[in-house]
Amino acid sequence: MEGDWHPARLIPAVGIKGQEEQEKRATSSLLAVMRAVPEFGHALVGPLGAPKGRISTFAEVQLKDATGRLNIPDGAIVVERGKTVWRCLVEVKTGTAALTAEQVNRYLDWARENRLDAVLTISNQITGSLTDSPVPVDGRKLRTTRLFHLSWWRIITEAIVQHRHRGVADPDQAWLLGELIAYLDDERSGASGFTDMGENWVKVRNGAANGTLRANDADVRDVSERWDQFVEYLCLGLGQDLGRDVRPVRPRKQTAAARLDANAQALQDSGSLQAAIRVPGAAGDLLVQADLRTRKVITSVTVDAPADGRPGTRVTWLLRQLKEAPEGLLIEASFVNTKATTAGLLGAVRDNPTSLLLDKDPKRPPRTFRLTLSRPMGTKRGKGAKSFVRDTRQQTIDFYRDLVQQLRPWRASPPKLPDEPEEVPEAPSKEPPPFSADEGRKPTEGQPPSGEAA
Repeated sequence: MEGDWHPARLIPAVGIKGQEEQEKRATSSLLAVMRAVPEFGHALVGPLGAPKGRISTFAEVQLKDATGRLNIPDGAIVVERGKTVWRCLVEVKTGTAALTAEQVNRYLDWARENRLDAVLTISNQITGSLTDSPVPVDGRKLRTTRLFHLSWWRIITEAIVQHRHRGVADPDQAWLLGELIAYLDDERSGASGFTDMGENWVKVRNGAANGTLRANDADVRDVSERWDQFVEYLCLGLGQDLGRDVRPVRPRKQTAAARLDANAQALQDSGSLQAAIRVPGAAGDLLVQADLRTRKVITSVTVDAPADGRPGTRVTWLLRQLKEAPEGLLIEASFVNTKATTAGLLGAVRDNPTSLLLDKDPKRPPRTFRLTLSRPMGTKRGKGAKSFVRDTRQQTIDFYRDLVQQLRPWRASPPKLPDEPEEVPEAPSKEPPPFSADEGRKPTEGQPPSGEAA
């Protein structure tokens, strides 16, 4: 049949009018599916401290504050297991709407006055962890009530991982979760991923080239914060495709504020931003560096060289894994007990593997190999063609798919037992066999030999 055919959707994104309706649809859709698909609901609220019990969800709940004034938060979640009841208020923002400190602190007051366990905020603002809030809050309000934040991108990631990788036992529930994913993935829902690098992106990019950036500048700190969000966006995106918990590599006790300071200082000192991404089971961490001065994005991975074998053999071990890698891949080798390094493009190293060894000490074995690719940086601030966000995300995905996932870490062969000695057959004895009583005796004349008939 001719014409365009569009699948009917349980949660249509067409006809949304205005921010308020967008937020109500997104809130109601999410909360309803959390209740209808318990595996998905528990995946979201379990890390918030909720027990694994029956989930009930509510939209536009009504609460009274200490003055008797009626307040209507966007929603609430209640989880019951036996006598344990966990209750949480939900505040939702979609599109470019941002949470405000005044609003979040007010919600904490409502939750505390009504003896609720937690407040959950949801928006397109991406944070490093569930307990990092996009807005400052009064710490004294967190003594009895906890505050959590989920980005829409994290929620979409959890839904995709549950649907595609972990699976949903009930087919009807799986279909419901798929409909939620289709709705949230539609730009009209207002539940998008990372939006852009912000209005200060071009100014900071140009300032990096000119060497005029200062760590305390407001525009530098804005871009530094957005870079942190962008790294989370990259990790969640890889997690959607791989079904694994992909995370940035950070110092264990580093706070979001300290990370912001470090990013801003890096922009001032080197005009660049970088982050390491860890994929469980990969041969090494994936490093992404945005060099604003040269306007290049550099992706790299470092792998350990084999711990035994001749130096040349260790190089060929790596080359065997790079059969499909591009000729322009840069390989850098570091060595045991020296700061000296070597480097070469893959095409040249293929022709002459020993070029990666030290000229003055070719018997010194390589310790690690660093593999690097660089591309021109997308310059636009948004998510469209030739934008930093789109091009850098694609480069990261390509680098992982084409190179990192192909690498296998070296593993020593298990120790082998010596071969058992072969059994040697016994040599025949050289001594004559013992004589019988009659053997060796000469027969008497006229008498037949022993054993013969007379």
